[in-house]
Amino acid sequence: MTAEVADAIVVGMGPGGEDAATRMAQEGLSVIGVEGNLVGGECPYYACVPTKMMIRAANSLAEAHRVAALAGSVSVRPDWAPVAARIRAEATDNWDDTVAVERFENAGGRFIRGWGRITAPGAVTVATESGPRLLRAAKAIVLNPGSAPAIPPIPGLRETPYWTNRDAVATTTVPESLIVLGGGPVACEFSQVFARFGTSVTVLVRSRLLSRDEPEAGALIGDVLTGEGVTIHRGASATLVEHDGHQFTVHLEGGDPVRARNLLIATGRHTDLAALGVGAVGVDDTASTIRVDDRMRAADGVWAIGDVTGRGAFTHMSMYQARIAVADILGRPGEPADSRAVPRVTFTDPEVGAVGLSESAARAAGIPVRTGRSDIPQSARGWIHKAGNEGFIKVVADTDRGVLVGATSVGPVGGEVLATLTLAVHARVPIGRLRRMIYAYPTFHRAIESALEDLGELMPDGATQRVTT
Repeated sequence: MTAEVADAIVVGMGPGGEDAATRMAQEGLSVIGVEGNLVGGECPYYACVPTKMMIRAANSLAEAHRVAALAGSVSVRPDWAPVAARIRAEATDNWDDTVAVERFENAGGRFIRGWGRITAPGAVTVATESGPRLLRAAKAIVLNPGSAPAIPPIPGLRETPYWTNRDAVATTTVPESLIVLGGGPVACEFSQVFARFGTSVTVLVRSRLLSRDEPEAGALIGDVLTGEGVTIHRGASATLVEHDGHQFTVHLEGGDPVRARNLLIATGRHTDLAALGVGAVGVDDTASTIRVDDRMRAADGVWAIGDVTGRGAFTHMSMYQARIAVADILGRPGEPADSRAVPRVTFTDPEVGAVGLSESAARAAGIPVRTGRSDIPQSARGWIHKAGNEGFIKVVADTDRGVLVGATSVGPVGGEVLATLTLAVHARVPIGRLRRMIYAYPTFHRAIESALEDLGELMPDGATQRVTT
């Protein structure tokens, strides 16, 4: 098989892969991008963009229902048709990546539709519809394979027509009833969306909602979902899944079975490293992620970015890593990767934004911790907002250094308020300086000031005392 040679081969053209490939092509490198699914990855077609369109629609319904508490009365009739149409027309081009492919090619890259696998150092074999193609990288291989839904090994599940996030995004009708297996961001967002459109939703979660966030955040979202009619079974362990052609039955350990017309699996994501062939360059292909250094190097001549690195399965993280990897490939000085202040947002209503370490993670790391909190309903803006004002801000301080190492912002615009907290953690802004800032009144972000006050006075020796007024 004759090899096609390029300076760089990018395997996986998700947000980070597309960005890295385009950057290198614009710098004059010959670049081949390889993707078996859609260029742009999960985000524009099945995740970030279309799901936020769904959430925007569902939130508009919720706001309409809040009119009674604020401005009179209104009649609301949910209709999924405009949502499905918008996803097809505006977000996904009906799941057609022609525009993205042409954008990359216009930047100077070459594109191959197929599944890439490292078969030797510097070599990638691509399985295409017309047969295998051998590629050789003169300079770099960049891996951005993304991830796929992790399907738990529950007896009977794989024989049923269950949904993943992709099916939920593509649906043209709202299910009559829905079981959601999982309690993370995907589970919480879809549960609220479909419940607001009239679906009877039951959530089965093994531990707690939003388990990677502060416990208070998951508890608040649980209360909100319950208030909107969602049934939540915590500590639920599924032992068998059945489908009779009409509805699902999920059997639970120590509990009564749960039934619904549809079943959504939202139990995390994974990447098949063995299928990626990383063992050929000395990378452990039995691991769940690829270990990289602060320049995103995974092996000699190989860089990895995105979900596969295990440093945050977010579009913004993948594109951040792409910038660092490309600078290293081009031999240019650049900042090393810094994962201390990775922001994340769960777009429920209220939004849950978080950055850095949670209180428990900071304590586990041996950091002397002090926390401060303010409740959004008690803030001036929260009081004014009234209906739908649930939320809080929590800050996690390192008392030895006098800086924030983590923060959570829950509220109507929790993800937007998070920006200030992300900057504080990223730049290690002294807490004293944060307290001396002027926070506009009356804003949601002004509640940060109250959370900082709740920390108490940070003393030179790292001790703290509460401020009393």
